[in-house]
Amino acid sequence: MNFQRYWKTSILLLVSSIIFSACAVKDYDSNSQPISHSVFDSLLRRHVDEAGLVDYQGFIQDSVQFKEYLQLLSRHHPNDQNWTREERIAYWINAYNAFTIKLIMDYYPVTSIKDIKSGIPFVNTVWDIKFINIEGAEYDLNNIEHGILRPKYNEPRIHFAVNCASISCPKLQRFAYTGDKLDKQLDQAARDFLNDPAKNKLSAEKLELSKILNWYWGDFKDQYNSRVELVNEYVDEIEVAPDAEVDYLDYDWGLNGQK
Repeated sequence: MNFQRYWKTSILLLVSSIIFSACAVKDYDSNSQPISHSVFDSLLRRHVDEAGLVDYQGFIQDSVQFKEYLQLLSRHHPNDQNWTREERIAYWINAYNAFTIKLIMDYYPVTSIKDIKSGIPFVNTVWDIKFINIEGAEYDLNNIEHGILRPKYNEPRIHFAVNCASISCPKLQRFAYTGDKLDKQLDQAARDFLNDPAKNKLSAEKLELSKILNWYWGDFKDQYNSRVELVNEYVDEIEVAPDAEVDYLDYDWGLNGQK
């Protein structure tokens, strides 16, 4: 028996088990009705610029209004009976983004979201802090992204919509997501991200892509045969060759705050 290989396999299985346990989210029984995200929409337009950089001090100054929106989220857990699929996706994207902003506000100033709590990815990092309460159910950011949005909805464009408060993340849009506009909004988020030269460097013969398209490519495979196919759907200026070289850029975890 190759004990080194066995040990490595065992460790990988253990880590996978921990990740699954940490991210698994049970179905929640709620009779809530869909909510308006207009307050969040107004705050985003006020405190986020066209590049997606955030005026966290502005959010702090408007903390009363922002807290009202967080409380609205906390009182209404989405359910399959009263909420459409699009309304549920929009809710969870907004919840992820809004509670990420709250986390930064609570520890502001910070130079990176990772400074709040470091650790083993998906196990005990900042994304595993259980500070979100929705109708009595406790969540962390990993629960929302990896336990709800990714496994339940088969919508890879969410990776262009959730914002982790970092420079290399897809930009925080200046609007709140809504069920009635969701498809158009997710397309805009994808187009903005893939056409952003700070996030992806593109040419006809070579793609230098965000690591998001490495980490989460499995979520795109049902809809795209290759990263080139995805890029060609959304980029404006070039047509990438089918055999283009693909590489990945370093990820900048610096805070996405306005200077």
